[in-house]
Amino acid sequence: MSLTILIHDFAGHPFQVELSRKLAARGHQVTHAWFVADQGPKGVMAALDQDPPSLNFHPIGAEINYSKTNFLKRRAGDLAYGRSLASLIGDLQPDVVISGNTPTEAQEPAVRLCRRLDIPFVFWCQDFYSIAASELLARRLPGIGHLVGAWYRFLERRQMRLSTRVLHITVSYAKQTDKWQISRSKIVVIPNWGALDCINVLPRDTQWGLQHDLGAGTRFLYSGTLALKHNPALLEALGLALSSDENLIVVSAGVGVNHLKQRQLNDSLPALRILPLQSFEVMDEVLASGDILLCVIERSAGKYSVPSKMLSYLCAGRPIVLAAPAENLAASILSENEAGIIVAPEDISGFVAAALSFRDDPERAAAAGAAGRAWAEKHFDLEKVADRFEALFHDAINDVKDQRRCATEVSSSERVGVGN
Repeated sequence: MSLTILIHDFAGHPFQVELSRKLAARGHQVTHAWFVADQGPKGVMAALDQDPPSLNFHPIGAEINYSKTNFLKRRAGDLAYGRSLASLIGDLQPDVVISGNTPTEAQEPAVRLCRRLDIPFVFWCQDFYSIAASELLARRLPGIGHLVGAWYRFLERRQMRLSTRVLHITVSYAKQTDKWQISRSKIVVIPNWGALDCINVLPRDTQWGLQHDLGAGTRFLYSGTLALKHNPALLEALGLALSSDENLIVVSAGVGVNHLKQRQLNDSLPALRILPLQSFEVMDEVLASGDILLCVIERSAGKYSVPSKMLSYLCAGRPIVLAAPAENLAASILSENEAGIIVAPEDISGFVAAALSFRDDPERAAAAGAAGRAWAEKHFDLEKVADRFEALFHDAINDVKDQRRCATEVSSSERVGVGN
């Protein structure tokens, strides 16, 4: 049965866009919505020649003056965004809504409207936004930060309870929803995936690399947002350890990039090359241009956040150095498949040593890259992923229909009782 589906991903990540394309190709009417002013890496958010007319792209929030560093502006932006998202849902009246990577207060109007209109809502839990925000606010705004964090946790828990389904990307997330007393009957687990068909394994001397004159020496590459939950000190230390013919290439945006740029201006990081985020169309060339790929995430965020850049890294067939908590899903994937080296988020010297060890052992580096690509080819099957999402959507729709039917039957029996 063909469905009308709204897929909303605040961040606009590439793999969610590929899901929208696949579902539209299967005959569904799909609208893909995202925050157009978000700085992070984006999928191809425009119709391609092969796309069916049933696929539509809807940017949200171009008019919002959003700030990730000013709390009051950020909150105002979240509230405004939430109103825009709810307005889109009201206009589309889709059969089902799925929403992920969305700030807690921005998600609230969407959940409530879907509940009121009996539209199935799938809460796509990419991480526990409220918990990560709580820990950050507690550090930055002592006292009031704890209160604001508690409010966010209350909202996110309530949203999950009101949702028709809660979609986790790893079964370990169920530990938190169990604590929040979210019924296991509404929990579904579908791991994230990389856009395997779009990220090919290429030689290092790509057209993109030649265009940016990256040089012949070893290239250590970080691609993706460098935000509050990432520690630029790890990259800074690596840059200081490199020789004159080596490059630390940071393809990024965010507050962490501003820190690195300041060090660059002081001439203290001659090996550093900073480039803006690149379009997804050239992402395989960007990643292939690096010999060793770097990923960093802080402990407070790392417990509940799986870096999406890791999914693309695995597709690229390059060795990976990851600074993250050992319990992070990405760390488990790298460790179990020998596709990279994992160090603790605070272990700056260990991060540098891991990166340099891949440089000094090309055979090990090549084996790690091949292992990552092999794992991606085994697990990133978009056809199977689309099957699971279709089943999820149909189950959610049937749940709402059953609830509506039960409510009607109860109402009818009450009227009969009153009449008697």
